Amino acid sequence: MDIYFDVLIVGSGVSGLYCALNLSPDLNILVVSKSKLDETNTSLAQGGISTARNTEDFPLFLQDTLKAGKYENDRESVKILVRESIENIQNILTLGVNLDRSENGLFYTREGAHSKNRIVHYKDKTGKAVEDSLIKNVKNRNNIVTLEDACLTDLIRSGNTCVGAVVFKENEQINIHSKVVVLATGGIGGLFYNSTNRRFLVGDGISIALKNNINVENLQYIQFHPTALYDENSKSRRFLISESVRGEGGKLLNSKGQRFVDELLPRDVVSKAIFKEIKESGVPYVNLDISFLNKNYIMNRFPTIFNECLKKGIDITHDPIPVSPAQHYLMGGIKVDYNSKTSMNNLYAVGESSCTGVHGANRLASNSLLEGLVFSRRAANSINEKIHYTGLINVQVPRASLSPDALMKENKNIIINELKRRSKELDDELFDN
Repeated sequence: MDIYFDVLIVGSGVSGLYCALNLSPDLNILVVSKSKLDETNTSLAQGGISTARNTEDFPLFLQDTLKAGKYENDRESVKILVRESIENIQNILTLGVNLDRSENGLFYTREGAHSKNRIVHYKDKTGKAVEDSLIKNVKNRNNIVTLEDACLTDLIRSGNTCVGAVVFKENEQINIHSKVVVLATGGIGGLFYNSTNRRFLVGDGISIALKNNINVENLQYIQFHPTALYDENSKSRRFLISESVRGEGGKLLNSKGQRFVDELLPRDVVSKAIFKEIKESGVPYVNLDISFLNKNYIMNRFPTIFNECLKKGIDITHDPIPVSPAQHYLMGGIKVDYNSKTSMNNLYAVGESSCTGVHGANRLASNSLLEGLVFSRRAANSINEKIHYTGLINVQVPRASLSPDALMKENKNIIINELKRRSKELDDELFDN
């Protein structure tokens, strides 16, 4: 089957949907989702969205991001993130995203490695609030069509120009011809045995970029979140205990009930400290305690975490939470410029599948949703300015020689091998093969 659109967006998380909503209403847009529209890592994000409090906060926010990233960030990208943070928060409020408020306006909390309270949020389910609102807006746009349960397997190209993509739905090959393709395919957590990510997110866009000789960058920078709920019987996605729990005063305690680390240090530092305690004690987790806070405050501030822990027999208003690190985020990805363009013409990448250079070697807490907003809007603005309202390039696309499952396995192997090539710390035991 061959279908034709002006813009194809692969991925329905914050970056894919927000990009679609910022594109011109004159464009015919297709958003493809590997699963259901709302089954994304965005909908799992608990903590919030970082944002500058005001223009006076710009230099400090910049420095916090650079410091967390070990100064390997692209400084200009970070400046863009910081400068455009406030307007993008205002934009999503206009789109109907619900964020917690105080008497003085938005309620700001603090997370690890931030010098001040600058995280906006909705309870402990910010990502779901964002995702639900963006989906509602997308469904109200007559120029946006969505396609669920469709797997991206390759790009359609004419030389170094992208002119579409190949997806499979129910084992049927669909050739989507488009003037522009935006990859918003998410992270790589599904490759790992222990991860907070959706299991089906296995770096499809990145592996396809590798296969098509599109530039990628910093794939060796993989972030482990310090506090995923420990469950010895779990073989599925690890449940995240948001960094905002520590931001609200939660204490990390070892097997002897002693604090062993400053809970608000960068994630990589806290993760290493927890791994060290686990190794030395022989106990496969440490405890995160927030029970000293007011019970009603805990239940109102962290309803998702409270209910999920309660299912496991843990009442966080009385009991500490057993936690251990798990793979959480990829700082690298498909290399893009400041407008999210890749090294292939007419191909953009946004969100976790891209490498904007914002995060450097380690992502600052709650900068992921913000990056998804800022740089997907930049991609949309670039597309609006440069898309040609002319006919599509019609390229003959051969039928895939492998089955969809075989193609997906081939793509997974491509990215796993590249990850292991780039980092000696990654071995076979970490991957869910």
